[in-house]
Parts: sequence; structure tokens; C-alpha cells
Amino acid sequence: MKKGFKFLALSLALVLVFVALVGCGTQNSQNEQQGQQQEEKSPTSEEITLVYAEVNPIDSIVGKTAVAFKEKVEELSNGKIKIDIQAGGVLGAENDVLDTMLGGGGTIDMSRISAFSLTSYGGEKSMLLSIPYTFVNRDHFWNFAASDLAEEFLLEPHVNGSGVRGLFYGEEGFRHFFTKKPISGLQDLKGMKLRVSNDPIMTGMVEGLGAIPTVVSFGELYSALQTGVVDGAEQPIVNYKANSFHEVAPYLILDGHTLGAIQVIITDEAWNKLTEEQQNILMEAGKYASEYNRQISEETENKVLEELKAEGVTVIEVDDITPWQEACKDVISSATANYKDLYQQILDMK
Repeated sequence: MKKGFKFLALSLALVLVFVALVGCGTQNSQNEQQGQQQEEKSPTSEEITLVYAEVNPIDSIVGKTAVAFKEKVEELSNGKIKIDIQAGGVLGAENDVLDTMLGGGGTIDMSRISAFSLTSYGGEKSMLLSIPYTFVNRDHFWNFAASDLAEEFLLEPHVNGSGVRGLFYGEEGFRHFFTKKPISGLQDLKGMKLRVSNDPIMTGMVEGLGAIPTVVSFGELYSALQTGVVDGAEQPIVNYKANSFHEVAPYLILDGHTLGAIQVIITDEAWNKLTEEQQNILMEAGKYASEYNRQISEETENKVLEELKAEGVTVIEVDDITPWQEACKDVISSATANYKDLYQQILDMK
């Protein structure tokens, strides 16, 4: 009896061990299969392409900034995140691009825009960056870009439910007026038809200078200058040359009314599809591109200005900016009325 009992107990133990081993192997196999399935479904293992709209040519300051961002994103993601830059306005003017991005559908994921373009899209605070004669120099702007206010401004459209958020800041130089007709100073702008976008501050500034604001889309500006629909417009120096506006409006007056502050934005739709790791890659690449933008902006602008002079453009220096500031005081006052303290904080960053 005892021997039979021992044999039975030993047999039962061996069976239990065998079942346990088989179960463990099956579980390991299942876990491995699940891991492979999760890896296959993980967004980090798939290639993602984000379409990036840029209204200016690729050889402009903002075009080069886009390339720097693209290259850094693709480097940090080992090629898993690709940035498809559509430059030269092929996807439309800034307002067209914003309308497309806010409309959803994912045809445009990212864009470089002028800060003031967000004014009508839930980014009211960004309007303060385009107030005439706010920034006394580039360092003043970059002091702002490194502040806590900058991040607050970038996220304002998202917080307000517009469907986009800012990633980083840059600048494309101070903006200046250029005309078809010879000019020597502020007085010569009176009565001229100057191109504006759908921006109330720019419209108010042009009116303050005694000129006639005329809305023309950026893509039609060259022909509008060529045919006399407008007598002049305003752009940063590098964009003025990159878009060949000097061919039809060869008089450039260096009034420097606003600094061309820019933001690179992304739709919430595209952002929410990214993993936290991928979002961090975009943010890190944004910091890199922002610093790159700061490094090349002034150097590029000075080089292009000399090229313009060599090509016969008449460049008019402004020795005393005070009359220009006085002419714009009403639009400055009205535009900052609801943000006096906030605007003063920006002024104090110089």
C-alpha cells in the first residue's frame, strides 16, 4: 500500500510540473505575440509625415528656418517623423492656410505664420507683437521669446479652443515700406495705396501715415504692384527680395515699423495623434530651429540689403523715427487698450 501510494504521489507531482511548464511556455508565447502586436500598432514604430506650409520661398529666412526644423525632427526621430515643407505659397496665403488648418481634415498639419495672423483665430495677445514700434531691436524681441509670456501667447489659441497651438517663435527682420514711385520720407507716403492684409492694426497704421490701406492677398501682390492696383507694400528685407518685389517696386524706406515676429503652429488634431515622445521631439527641434533663426536673421538681412543696393534698389535711411511713431500713436493706443499691463511688460523687456 505504501509503495503504491508513493508511486501515485510521484506521478501526480510530475503531471503538475509538466502542466506548469506547458502553461508557462504558452503564456510566454502569448506575451511575446502580444508584445509584437503592440509594437506593430505603436505609433513610434510607424513613419509619420506632417505637412508644413510656408508662404515664402525656401531660400528666405523663414524658409531656411523650416528646413532647420525639418532636419532636426528627422534626425531626432531617426527618420520616423518626416516634415513635408510646401513653400512658396503653394498651399495658399497665411489666412487661407489657417482656414484650412482650423477646418480640420489634416491636409495641412503645420505652418509658419506671422504672429498677427492669429489675432482673429483665438490668439488676441499675439496682436501685441505687431504693434508699431514695440521692439526697439532684435534683442528686445528675443528677451520676450525667452520669457514665460511667450509660452502663454503660443498656447492661447489652443486654450481658446481654436484648434491650433504654437510650437516656437522666430523673426524675419524688421518690416519696411517699399514703393513703385520715388520717396524720400514719411510725407511721400500720403495718398499712396499701400497693400495691407486683413489686419486692423496694419490698416490703422497705414491710415495714420496718411496712406490708403488696400487689401490684396500676398499671392497677388507682385501683379498688384506691377499693374498699379497698389503703389507699395511692406515686408521684411529678405522677403522683399525673395519674392522679387524689388523688380516692380524699387524704392525701400527703412522705417522698421514692426519686427516680423513669427510662430510655427501645429493643429491640435495632428498634435494629439503623436505620442509624448514624438511631441517632445517636435518641441526640442523647435528650440533648435528658433535658435538657428536668431543666428541667421540679422546676418542674412544685411547680406541681402547689400545685394539689393547692387541691383539698383534705392534704399532710404530714416534718421528720425519720431514722426513715424507720432503718426501711429492712435492705433497703438486703441490696440493696446485692453492689454495695457501686458503690453507694458513687453515694453519693459528691452
